[in-house]
Amino acid sequence: MGRMEYLAMKTDPDPTQLINSDLNDLKIAAKNLVNHASKLGSLGFGTSFLKWVASFSAIYLLILDRTNWRTNMLTSLLVPYIFFSLPSVLFNFLRGEVGKWIAFIAVVLRLFFPRHFPDWLEMPGSLILLLVVAPNFFAHTLRGSVIGTVICLLIGCYLLQEHIRASGGFRNSFTRSHGISNTLGIILLLVYPLWALVVHFL
Repeated sequence: MGRMEYLAMKTDPDPTQLINSDLNDLKIAAKNLVNHASKLGSLGFGTSFLKWVASFSAIYLLILDRTNWRTNMLTSLLVPYIFFSLPSVLFNFLRGEVGKWIAFIAVVLRLFFPRHFPDWLEMPGSLILLLVVAPNFFAHTLRGSVIGTVICLLIGCYLLQEHIRASGGFRNSFTRSHGISNTLGIILLLVYPLWALVVHFL
């Protein structure tokens, strides 16, 4: 008679084992991403690049709000956001003599020629004044610390949720006029502090 062969049946693996295996793969991928990013030019380069992006995004949103994106949101929070996220090169430049002259001219215009001082210049004027007169505790201690990064993150989260609520939902925030640019600008505000915190705690 012919020989009988038995095939071993494979059973489905346990779902928890699959999830654990996937999580381990994600950990390995995250470590590889960090290692490769550090080889490309260190994590500091990524943080400083995102700081530039976030600062210009905040300036863009500030200009947009002062011109044609009038909302009831507390967009004056963009001023401290820019203060805490402005790259050191620009910060030191505007905190020096150039910033003092700009602040002096802004104050003189506001006091003696209020008709020649348009409303849309109030926020940029406030920013320059804040950069020039901020005590060293804020300008050098908090600005480069985790506290300054957390403040930026909180401001970004607040502005995003207010923008989504004012738009009538997440989907509407992308479909309304100027919706995509506004929403992407606010999302970019969140990228820098999130990345900076991840790098700090790694």
